[in-house]
Amino acid sequence: MNIFDKFKLGLSKSSKSLSSGLSDLILKKKINENMLVELEDFLIQADVGVESARELREKFASTKINSKYSGKEEIFKIFSDYISEILKPLEKNLEDISTNKPSVILVAGVNGVGKTTTIGKLGKILGQNNKKIVLGAADTFRAAAVSQLEVWAKKINADIIKSDEGSDPASVAYKALEYAKKNNFDYLLIDTAGRLQNKKNLMEEFKKITKVLKKIDSNSPHETFLILDATTGQSVINQVEEFKKITPITGIIMTKLDGTAKGGILLAIGRKFKLPIIALGMGEKEDDLQKFNSKYFSAALMNV
Repeated sequence: MNIFDKFKLGLSKSSKSLSSGLSDLILKKKINENMLVELEDFLIQADVGVESARELREKFASTKINSKYSGKEEIFKIFSDYISEILKPLEKNLEDISTNKPSVILVAGVNGVGKTTTIGKLGKILGQNNKKIVLGAADTFRAAAVSQLEVWAKKINADIIKSDEGSDPASVAYKALEYAKKNNFDYLLIDTAGRLQNKKNLMEEFKKITKVLKKIDSNSPHETFLILDATTGQSVINQVEEFKKITPITGIIMTKLDGTAKGGILLAIGRKFKLPIIALGMGEKEDDLQKFNSKYFSAALMNV
């Protein structure tokens, strides 16, 4: 299966929902103001965001398409091109983050988004071409997170630095970077806590982690990736806003896109925050984390 086929498979639920809804609206109704209002409402319900829904409505209206004579593919391509145009500038090549050695990546996200699993999958991608990976288990308040990270470390042949449950997360991060630097590792991925309900505590925790990392490398962390769960819909907007208050975000990874019919939420996130998009999680298998490609995403979402 090639990469585009993986995008199509992972986004099949979202694609089916969008394409059938748009077909019912555009191909079965007269194009007039009432239909355009319905189109905008449908797109908002599909989680593409208010701004994108409005712009897509305007773009469609200005194209002057006659639904009687235009094919479905031609109509869907209007939407696909718009999505690609918005998201193309947000592509971030993972290879571009390897200028530091080790490259230190903090990974943030609320509990339940698939953060620890995504770290393992990300580590596998970064570990290609004999790159050395070490994982830092700084989500010390969840024993399950540490043990899960240990399983992934074995799977992807990475080292892991951990401590006792309830230990200071910053001390784990410090030890992990010290170890990575001493042993000439290429990447250090640090798992962090996701207790957003204790925002003040979490903010202090992130500040402390960053502070101790800078004692070893004044430029670290070099990246901070935020993991978002597509199945939670519009709540991811709030998560981005809250985590941006806690720590600078340099990229997002969206998980569980295969489990929702509302993959349009990625467009809403991209349009609103303009944060780089690193990768998309589209399944349970080790290889189901795909580097983000706007062309593949938009074409698979609109089934063109």
